[in-house]
Amino acid sequence: MGLVVSVVGATGLVGNELLGQLCDDGDIDAVHAVTRRPLAAVPLARNPKLTQHVVDFDRLAGSEWPPCDVLFCCLGSTIKAAGSQEAFCKVDLDYVVASARAARQAGATRLMVVSAMGANPHASVFYNRVKGQMEAAVASLGFDSVVIFRPSFLAGDRIESRPGERLALSLLKIGDLFLPKKYRSVPASAVARAMQVVAKANRRGVSIVESDKIQRYA
Repeated sequence: MGLVVSVVGATGLVGNELLGQLCDDGDIDAVHAVTRRPLAAVPLARNPKLTQHVVDFDRLAGSEWPPCDVLFCCLGSTIKAAGSQEAFCKVDLDYVVASARAARQAGATRLMVVSAMGANPHASVFYNRVKGQMEAAVASLGFDSVVIFRPSFLAGDRIESRPGERLALSLLKIGDLFLPKKYRSVPASAVARAMQVVAKANRRGVSIVESDKIQRYA
C-alpha cells in the first residue's frame, strides 16, 4: 500500500514542482493539496490522484484535515510580498505551525518542511529569526520524522511572479560561477525532489538538509 500525503504551499515555486512529482510517483496513492483557494489554473488540478481542500488558514483548528502519512509544507513568502513583518510572520510561522499541528492530529507521522539558509531562532535578521522559530516549533509537535530543507535562493518559474525576482535570478546565475556550492541558487525542482526522496526514506527524529545537499537532487 502506498503513501497518502498532503501538501501546503502548492501554488508556490517548490509546491507546484512537488505536486507534479508526487502525482507521478508510483509509491504514492493519494495527494491532498490544502490551499487557500482552488487550483483551477494548475494543469495538475484534474489529476485523479489529486484532491483539493480549500481551507481558511486562520481557522485551521476548526477544519478537518485529510488523513495522511506525510505532510509536505512549502509555505513561504517574503516580507515585501507579504506587505509587513506581521503578515510575513503569519504565513511563514503561524500558518506553517498550524498546518503541521492539524496534519499531526490527522495522523501524519512525517513532516517535510521548507525553511531557509541561515534560519536561527536567535538570529539578528528578522527573516532568519522567524524561520528559526518555525523550525523549533514544528520540531516539538511529536512527529516521528521532521526533515527541514534549507535552500538558498530558489530558481524556477513561479505561478505567481515576484517583482524583481527574475532579474535577481539572472544576476545570481552569473554569481553562481564564483560562489561555493552551498550559496548557489538551487532549482525548485531539486528541492521538491529532495523532499520526495527523503520522505520515503522515513528518517527518524529531526534532521536538516542544507542547500549544498539539495543540489545533489538537481
